[in-house]
Amino acid sequence: MQTPGAPRKGRGVNSNPANRFFPTRSEAADDGWNTEPDPLPPLQTTVTIQRSRTIISRNQSPDIPFTMSINPYQGCEHGCVYCYARPSHAYLDLSPGLDFETRLFAKPNAAALLRHELAKPGHQVSTINIGANTDPYQPIEREWKITRSLLEVLREVRHPVALITKNAMILRDLDLLGELARQNLVQVFVSVTSLDPELSRVLEPRASAPHRRLQTIERLSAAGIPVGVMVAPLIPFINDAELERILEKAAAAGAQRAGYVFLRLPHELKDLFRDWLQTHAPLKAARVMAAIRASRGGSDNNSAYGQRMTGEGPLVDLLRQRFAVAVRRYGLNPPRSGGLRTDLFRPPRADGQLSLFDD
Repeated sequence: MQTPGAPRKGRGVNSNPANRFFPTRSEAADDGWNTEPDPLPPLQTTVTIQRSRTIISRNQSPDIPFTMSINPYQGCEHGCVYCYARPSHAYLDLSPGLDFETRLFAKPNAAALLRHELAKPGHQVSTINIGANTDPYQPIEREWKITRSLLEVLREVRHPVALITKNAMILRDLDLLGELARQNLVQVFVSVTSLDPELSRVLEPRASAPHRRLQTIERLSAAGIPVGVMVAPLIPFINDAELERILEKAAAAGAQRAGYVFLRLPHELKDLFRDWLQTHAPLKAARVMAAIRASRGGSDNNSAYGQRMTGEGPLVDLLRQRFAVAVRRYGLNPPRSGGLRTDLFRPPRADGQLSLFDD
């Protein structure tokens, strides 16, 4: 007998609940015949090739500072319990629970698709974000190298790009990032959720440890690559007390910019997060959810533009003030003379090659 909801080593959630489109649901239950739970078998990660027809996603959301993004993978092996991308696995007829972190999809034709889309005459140059949904440097990138192939294309055509990750694997691509940085074509954000390794281990079990993320910021900065820190998500009574300390450590490591996101719980994520609280912070669970509802208009989630990333109410106002004070104290977010360059772009030819006459 397996104990329902028992933690699985190296995984962010404990179960594989039905997604919102499933017509039926099942629930595990203890039948009482075995008082000693059987050990849970290890879950293996599987990767399925996904042959996409397009690779650049576009959005018009006023809450997001970019209009174009690329996600090399669907699903994420980091297993972050709080990941707002988990519900997207429902569109693949899979669970946002364990399926999201074990049944992954890779897009090996991403670089070819990117060349094709950048060659279109109507392409409007603006920063492409890689990692807006799932981490472009999750563990399977080590083998598949799709993110690296995208950076190679963007370097060749001199297109601006921003990346966000919580994995030190990004240091593998210092050569490409350095070339882009010398032309003011790249910015990197490293996500640091907590400085407590034990909390990080259960919140985001397969991401880099907190000290490795700070080292990553330090090495990126030393290489001349503009780097910032994202404190995301802020979870009341779980990691919100660490806000100032994270910003202090990141600034000392060389971060120039900073941002934060208040916890979002869309669709199935709210139940997965409740289960995580009962497993890892049962004494705080009711207080955490009450604070979230107070900051989301009385609900577990509010998807309205202008509020979904930040929330509302006294707690959110206090976080905003604390963030502003800490940013000033540690010299983050200085005034910028301009964003990444867009005037260097040279589109590839329709056959995927660059012109022989470009400089």
